[in-house]
Amino acid sequence: MKSIAVYCGSSKGNNPLFIETAQQVGKTLANRNIELIYGAGNVGLMGEIADAALAENGKVCGIIPQFLKDWEVCHEGLTELIVTENMHQRKQIMVDKSDGFIALPGGFGTLDELFEILTWGQLRLHAKPVGILNIGGYYDHLIAHIQNIADSKFMQPSNLGLVIVDDNLESLLEKMENFAQPTADKWVK
Repeated sequence: MKSIAVYCGSSKGNNPLFIETAQQVGKTLANRNIELIYGAGNVGLMGEIADAALAENGKVCGIIPQFLKDWEVCHEGLTELIVTENMHQRKQIMVDKSDGFIALPGGFGTLDELFEILTWGQLRLHAKPVGILNIGGYYDHLIAHIQNIADSKFMQPSNLGLVIVDDNLESLLEKMENFAQPTADKWVK
C-alpha cells in the first residue's frame, strides 16, 4: 500500500489514548513511506495525525470542501491540499487516491465515511482493505452491531470479511496488506 485514507474525529475525544494513537498512526505511515490521505483538518485527531506524519517528513494529502476551509479548520502545512465543492467530491477523491482505509475514533462523519467505503466494497466498486483500529474498545459496540446485521440476515456473513478489525496498528496493517476481498451471493436469502 502506497497510500491510506484515515477517517477520524475533528475532536480529540476524552481519552489521551486516542491522541497518542493518532500520532502513532501518522508517524508509522510516514516511516513506512505510506502517504496519508485525510480530510485536511487542523483540529482534533485529524490535526494530530497530520502533524505527526509531517514531523516525520511523511507525505500528507488533505482533501476538504470549500465550506469547511472557510470555517478555518484547514491544515495549511500539508504536502498537498485539494479543495472540493462538496463532501461527495471529497469522499470520491479520497477513495481514488487511497490503497486502503483505516477508521480511528470519531463521530458521525467518521462513521459516514467508514460505512460508505464498506458499502462500496460490498457493491464491488472497489477491492481495497478497510480497517478499524479499535483503540481502547472504542468500536466494540459497533463491531457487535455489524455482527448483528449479519446474524439478522441483512448482510451475507461472508461480507463480515470486508472490515478488518484490530487493536494493534502493526497487526492491522499486516492484515490489510494481505486482504483478499470476500465473495458473497448478491442477496441474503
